[in-house]
Amino acid sequence: MAVDAIDCDIHPWLPGLAALSPYLDDFWRDQIVERGMTQLDSQSYPIKAPLSVRADWRGADGMPPRGAEALAAQALDRWGTRIGILNPLAGIQLLLNVDMATAFTSALNDWTRAEWLDRDARLRASIVLPLQSVDACVAEIERLAPDPRFVQVLVLAMGETPLGRRQNWPIWEACLRHNLPLAIHAGSSYRNPVTSVGWPSWYLEDYVAQAQGFSSTLASLLTEGVFSKFPTLKVVLLESGVTWLPAFLWRLQKTWKGVRFEIPWVDRPPAEIIRDQVRLSVQPLDAPEDAGIVARIIDQIGSEYMLLWASDFPHMQFEGDQHTHPGLPEALHAKLRWDNPLATYDRIRTSILEGAAA
Repeated sequence: MAVDAIDCDIHPWLPGLAALSPYLDDFWRDQIVERGMTQLDSQSYPIKAPLSVRADWRGADGMPPRGAEALAAQALDRWGTRIGILNPLAGIQLLLNVDMATAFTSALNDWTRAEWLDRDARLRASIVLPLQSVDACVAEIERLAPDPRFVQVLVLAMGETPLGRRQNWPIWEACLRHNLPLAIHAGSSYRNPVTSVGWPSWYLEDYVAQAQGFSSTLASLLTEGVFSKFPTLKVVLLESGVTWLPAFLWRLQKTWKGVRFEIPWVDRPPAEIIRDQVRLSVQPLDAPEDAGIVARIIDQIGSEYMLLWASDFPHMQFEGDQHTHPGLPEALHAKLRWDNPLATYDRIRTSILEGAAA
């Protein structure tokens, strides 16, 4: 792999709530002890499951790698990654107490900055948002946006209400004010079933249903008018898969032609809008290894600029060093690894230009 690469999805592991204690005030530190709280990872897949962490990335205790040094060796040095974007998944979205969610989210972001960003200059991070409160989300963006190492905001695909709803618009406005893309990661706050027909029984059902959540979220952003109101907002779908997109775009656009009078603010074909403003990580790429099939899927999407490279470290999406799906054309690799991320993340592009000038 070429030295110049931007990894758009790396997951630092939070070993427990005790790790957040130094970043909480006395009241919330006491609450962790008094309530006997230890973890907030209920939305994650079982930590010992093969999918959660690749076997050769686990520590001697069988747990995910801890700390920036281990991450650097396994996820940055290994592939010559120049910039890696951290997307912490810590279960903050599950909390029903708004004050607790706000405090723990701020602590998580401060933990990311102190324990990771401050320890490796190659790392960047997402601002995790407490979607339990729109005001708290805006305040967290304003608090952390002055640090250019935070390059996007992060929410889960399935929350209490669709992301396009008008009450969320102040969040997207704050994103634009600070040149921060909106990253939407696979996952749920579990306020509603993850399938359209009720609660599933097994992780397999939950995993496969994530594509439904992404398509519904994308439809919400389009039809509610987020893309029309904020035409320069970039939306990055992380761990969404890719192969569901062509059929979704076709169905969305076909139906829009018949009911477009309902949403006059969508004043051009939905597929064009989504191609302009939405990006997807290619790990995992839910496609067979047949290069011809992958090429047809990319052709059906209608854009080579929508795809971003990601390792999805430390999840078990590939083995060995074959980190890019074998069906992806070699001619696209440089675009996925460098050109497309640079065009998506203004803050990363600015930092690289400033570094070159220095």
